[in-house]
Amino acid sequence: MDVVIFIGSKSDFDIVKDALEILKKFEVPFALEITSAHRSPARTLKLVRRFEDEGAEVFIAAAGKAAHLAGVVASYTVRPVIGIPVESGGLGGLDALLSTVQMPKGIPVATMGTGKTGAANAALLAVEILSLKKPALRAKLLEHKKKMAAQVAADSEKLKKSL
Repeated sequence: MDVVIFIGSKSDFDIVKDALEILKKFEVPFALEITSAHRSPARTLKLVRRFEDEGAEVFIAAAGKAAHLAGVVASYTVRPVIGIPVESGGLGGLDALLSTVQMPKGIPVATMGTGKTGAANAALLAVEILSLKKPALRAKLLEHKKKMAAQVAADSEKLKKSL
């Protein structure tokens, strides 16, 4: 598989569903695992090592609250890691955002916005990273962007006609 998505708990699955659909749409092989930076650190290390051995090229990690999962994964690998801060009670995701984005020098994590939009963008960024080596994937991305632009133009025309 090319992309591995780690979620910190089963409650994070709803956040990453759209990301999985994007990876399927682009025909990018992926794996999904639940693991926790705090509750199962040995499992997290074991999974990172296993997926590296299996050829994973990009890791995505979604976690809330003290969202250290992406940082822990990044500490174990030199492959790109994309973090998705998950919105949760109390601070509405600000805690997760800051935990994911405030990485120490030398341990980079590409941090997306919070929630489902962040997860979708994480999948698209993973596809963009993979497209650097895969021209067919790059062509699919270009077509995807053309379709988005065409939809904006169509929406504009429809709105103007309704006025």
